[in-house]
This record gives sequence, C-alpha cells and structure tokens, in this order.
Amino acid sequence: MSALRILLLITSVLTVVTGHNITAILSAFPEYSDFNNYLSQTKLDDEINSRETITVLVLKNDVVSSLASKHPLSVVKSVLSLHILLDYYDNKKLHAISDGTTLSTTLYQTTGNSPGNVGFVNITDLKGGKVGFGSAVSGSKLDSSYTKSVKQIPYNISVLEIDSPIIAPGILTAPAPSADVNITGLLEKAGCKTFVKLITDTGVLKVFQGAAAKGLTVFAPSDEAFKAAGVPDLSKLTNAELVALLQYHALASYTPKGSLKTTKDPLSTLATNGAGKFDLSVETAGDSVTLDSGVGTSRLASTVLDSTPLCIFTVDNLLLPTELFGKAPSPAPGLSPETSPASAPSPVAFSPEPATAPSPFLSPPAPPTASPVGGPAPSDGPTADSQNSNASNGVNAVKSPSFVVALVFVSLSVMMSYVMS
Repeated sequence: MSALRILLLITSVLTVVTGHNITAILSAFPEYSDFNNYLSQTKLDDEINSRETITVLVLKNDVVSSLASKHPLSVVKSVLSLHILLDYYDNKKLHAISDGTTLSTTLYQTTGNSPGNVGFVNITDLKGGKVGFGSAVSGSKLDSSYTKSVKQIPYNISVLEIDSPIIAPGILTAPAPSADVNITGLLEKAGCKTFVKLITDTGVLKVFQGAAAKGLTVFAPSDEAFKAAGVPDLSKLTNAELVALLQYHALASYTPKGSLKTTKDPLSTLATNGAGKFDLSVETAGDSVTLDSGVGTSRLASTVLDSTPLCIFTVDNLLLPTELFGKAPSPAPGLSPETSPASAPSPVAFSPEPATAPSPFLSPPAPPTASPVGGPAPSDGPTADSQNSNASNGVNAVKSPSFVVALVFVSLSVMMSYVMS
C-alpha cells in the first residue's frame, strides 16, 4: 500500500472526530471581525459549532456596525440568526437551485419567535450570474446579493459573503429588553408554580433577579417534577439546604441551548462555593440536552425565554446535588426471566434526612443590596471556490463519544499492521 493511500485513509478516519469553529474561521478575515464579535456576544457561535451542516452569510464590518448602532443586542441577535442557514450552500449549489429559487430554514426559525415564514430565507438565482437573498415572507424583496465565497469545509460548513443584511418584517421593531422582566410570571405560565413558590419564600428569587443583569440561566423543574417518585421530602431540609438546592438550578451566566450543547466541562451553579462543587455535567444527543447532577439526570424540556442576558428553561426532573443527597445508587442487578414485574425491586428513594446524607449547612445568601434587576423580556459537491478550505485552518477537534475515538485508533492500528506486513 502506497504512502499516499495510507495518508488518505488516515485523513478519512480522522474526519469523523473533527468539527468546525466559526470563531477561528472568521478570525482569519479582519473584514468580518464585527460580525465575529457579535456571534460571540450573542452565543450564536456555540449554536453554529454544535451543528453538523451549516451556512453562515457574513457581512462586512461597516454593515454590521451600522445595524448594531441603531438596535439593541437582542435585535442584532435575531437579525444574525436569519443569516445562519441550516443547510450547506456553496457557489456551485447557489447557481444550481431547482427552478431558480428555494426557501432555506434559518436558525431564527428554531427560536419559536418566528410565526409563518419569518424564520425562512428566499434564495433566488437571478439572471446574469447573480444570487439574491431576502425574507421568505410574502411581498418581501431580495435586498441582499451574494458577493463571494469565503470558506468551505464540504459538506460541513460554508461561509459566504452577502452585501446587505436580510431583514424580515417586524424583526427590527421587536420590543427592547426590559429591565424588569417578570421571572415568576414566565415560570408560572410555563407550569413551574411550585418552583416559583419555593424561590419566592426562600428569597432565592432576589438572588436570581440580582444576577440576571450580568447573566443568568435558570433550569426550572415543572410542577410534575416535584411529584415524581423518589423526590425527597423538601420540608425535612434545613433552610440552608433548601436554598442551596434552589440555587443549584441556576447558572451565573447567559448559557443558551447552543452553548450547553458545546459544553465539555462541568458547569458551576449559583450554589457553588467553598463548601462543595455543586456542579452539573451536560450530555447531548443530537438536539437533546440532558443535565447530570451525579444523583440523576434531567432533560431540558422547553425554552421559556432566551434573550440576552437571561435564559430560562424547564426541566423534567428535580436536580439533586450529590453534596446534599449523596451519589446515585448502584444499578440494581438484572432480573431473571422468571422474575415477574410485580416482584421487581421498587425504585430507590433518596433520603432527605441530614443524618444519613452529607450536608454542607450553608448559610442562606444575603439578598443583594442593589435593587433587583431583571433580564430582558421575551421577546453538492466541492467547487473551485472551496479550494481554500484547509481542514487545519479554523478546525478544532471536538469531543466525540469514546467509541468513535476508539474506532480511530483501531483503524490506524489495523492499517499500520497491514503496511508493516
């Protein structure tokens, strides 16, 4: 086997465990530095990096600065979301659109704030070799034009430059973020009344409101989560323990779903201090995100609010920190075929008794001296132009499941053994 053939095989195997990094890609092009900066500020870069197939329509600095100078960050995020297509387009594909026009889904469509066709973009191959872009809402004009290809990693990510922003009707007139967002009102409407009562009675709500100005993410258990089997009797917790449990359901940062999907390390929560880690691990499977406390897991069920700098999610289960409830019990042995379901062991319930579980006995945090500040209100084939896609430029290795990594090493070992023989 020739050295070239070996190299090609190794490259094909390693491709499985690599991904793209939009921030690194755009850092090589200073003319898009403002666009890149706003992707980072709004956390859209994490959402881009978490997806396998994406096209980013970039704008030059003067266009972005003009947009950002007239509108709040929440509006800038919405507009930029319309420039992130959930499909792969390069120069060749743009000029080979069936019937000359197509509608493409954008990241804005996934936010739940885009009625009708607001979250779609119209792409039309115009006469004379030009390609126009515009809102898919009926009556909208193709006010933006494709100017050039910037970078492609077929068929993973494509970066294309357009000359003007794509503006959907109503997107620029969305309400500005409110300084007094009603956190409890949003949570009650989302079916989290039990959680609302607890954070209000303990004063944790004031902690949330104080943190929201700089960045806050809340994981609110639904009312059904408090009724689930195995949930400890919260009335037996000390006040300090209950406060720690509630603060464990929030992060002191704006961390939308896209950022959670790219998280590798454990996340510190508002309960984190010198007495214990009180951290959370994140597991992803496609678009699903699951939080692991060490005692159990809980799935992100819905997004209640995602408006910089505040993000609120509902979760299916109560998050139980190991610092209060110990580690998860060992899995029960498998049942023999003759064992009936009726004789199967019942689920292990967590004991809330302080005498049988480690307790940090934290003092409840003092309410912030500043007046509560809330967060904002809700509101193909490779072509000649893609030859600049060097896999080593702007591509970072991403953490893949262990079996994929093992596959790489096994494959390399087999190939090397074949060569040596």
